[in-house]
Amino acid sequence: MTKRNYFFLAAALVISFTSAGCGSSREDNSGRYPNGQVIVYNWGEYIGEDVIAKFEEETGIQVIYDMFETNEEMYPKVESGAVAYDVICPSDYMIQKMRENGLLQPIDFSNVPNLKYIGSEYLEYSRAFDPENSYSVPYCWGTVGILYNKTMVEEPVDSWDILWDPKYKNEILMQKSVRDAFAVAEKKLDFSLNSTSEPELAAARDLLIEQKPLVQAYVIDQVRDMMIGNEAAIGVIYSGEALYTQEENENLEYVIPKEGSNLWFDSWVIPANAPNKKNAEAWINFMCRPDIAYDNFDYITYGTPNTGAMEMMDEELLENPVLFPDEELLEECEVFQYLGPDAEAIYDEYWMEVLSE
Repeated sequence: MTKRNYFFLAAALVISFTSAGCGSSREDNSGRYPNGQVIVYNWGEYIGEDVIAKFEEETGIQVIYDMFETNEEMYPKVESGAVAYDVICPSDYMIQKMRENGLLQPIDFSNVPNLKYIGSEYLEYSRAFDPENSYSVPYCWGTVGILYNKTMVEEPVDSWDILWDPKYKNEILMQKSVRDAFAVAEKKLDFSLNSTSEPELAAARDLLIEQKPLVQAYVIDQVRDMMIGNEAAIGVIYSGEALYTQEENENLEYVIPKEGSNLWFDSWVIPANAPNKKNAEAWINFMCRPDIAYDNFDYITYGTPNTGAMEMMDEELLENPVLFPDEELLEECEVFQYLGPDAEAIYDEYWMEVLSE
């Protein structure tokens, strides 16, 4: 779920790799940071441009900032203990996996009073992967849907079926992600996107193999730029990316298919071996402050669960169905859950079969 603005990405890389030594802590002898440091591990381009500087100035805590591209890249690094991060921003199912495997510790919410600005409905959704809301605080949320070019697609788009229409051969972009790709097929087949049934997963695999000759490419971030550049007619995309593409290309439209989709969350968590837990809680509290949550939303364009930030938005944004879909559509969506090592192995095996066909 990388975002935009490559200048900031380059700046963040400097923070991450020169200051942090790829995530390791660094002593500060300047006196600028009397309250120590916090070691943050986040998605690339997933924070407002001035937020880190504001946090350091207001708290006296130095930010050591490192980035990852996928949950699967992040997990083994944390599991190995090679780097002791203080606060991380994984996705829903990965939070569940980390929690179940003892890699997280509960948050002391007495140090996070700004939690009051997180909407109760988002905390309720989060119970799918954090049943007691003890280990995580929602940061961003959204859906996965279909982005299509109105100049290339004439018929109404309301179903995943269009991704199997031969008319759009070589005009379809799919996510190069096992869970995202299988979710599309599972929902088309009226299965749960958290299915662990081997016959259902085999059926989803076969459907993806059937679709493959129509697919121009399996990509991740490139969906955004290729759709903006009119290089494809249809793409599977995250809602925040869709909002940005519409700002760049007025011919693009985003829909959540009627069969339902993935409702995802990225949330802040504290690893079990975090060396600076109170500073991690100070970071989470800062991220929950309405003005900071709005700054983050304004930069990354992904939905915020922060009610205070929503009050700062204009009416047009609040009524935008990309950001805030109808509740009826959300009722058909599911939050990804960690399915355990056996099911994970089946998904991975079947995904490899799709890609190798």
